[in-house]
Amino acid sequence: MSEPVLSTHGLRKSFGALTATDNVSIDLRRGEIHAIIGPNGAGKTTLIAQISGSLASDAGRVELEGRDVTSLGTEARARAGLGRTFQISALAMEDTVFENVLLGAVGATSGAWALFRSVIHDRNLTDHAMQALERVGLAGAHRTRCADLSHGQRRQLEVAVALTLRPRLFVMDEPTAGLGAEGSRAMTAFLDGLRVEAPILLVEHDMDAVFALADRISVLVYGRIIATGTIDDIRASEEVREAYLGEPA
Repeated sequence: MSEPVLSTHGLRKSFGALTATDNVSIDLRRGEIHAIIGPNGAGKTTLIAQISGSLASDAGRVELEGRDVTSLGTEARARAGLGRTFQISALAMEDTVFENVLLGAVGATSGAWALFRSVIHDRNLTDHAMQALERVGLAGAHRTRCADLSHGQRRQLEVAVALTLRPRLFVMDEPTAGLGAEGSRAMTAFLDGLRVEAPILLVEHDMDAVFALADRISVLVYGRIIATGTIDDIRASEEVREAYLGEPA
């Protein structure tokens, strides 16, 4: 078996007496979607923050393609190939769709937001930004102010920003959150095709999307992984049914 694109080893994080993640070890393999599910308060958002570098761990390490990136911050991990989308939008609402994609690429690759005025005329970069918008179906809205987009369009824009990084993997925090049934189906179909470009570590509450997409599922409960396996494995797990899925699975 080839080396995982992403792996965590014994990640721990506590906030006072509350242990948010407890010895979490997972991996993400090439070409797959690995979903992390669990009840509210299970530690999913904390785990994603530890993986992306926005939250330092108390113990454990994170590796990207075998490289230890535990000491790196978010920008350095993005440059190393980790593309992230957020549960709560991190977009610049007063900027246009195009400016968000272009600024996201510049900020993640160089950390120098002041370079925007010079790169706005960089044809290679602007073409790459437009290609990312075309991929998610927003090229026609490139001049639209982000604040004027629908919720679903903002989720698409976040994916476009991540795409500009040419990531080695995606870490996505509830990409279907707030979408209606049609929007959720469209996003699910898009993510299904995206795995060919880069594997996806997916945190998601929409179990229809999880079961449609996931090659493997890890179940996080009270900060601990209680099960990892295929959809059939997770459906058949009595511990998972009792802790999260409920009866019947």
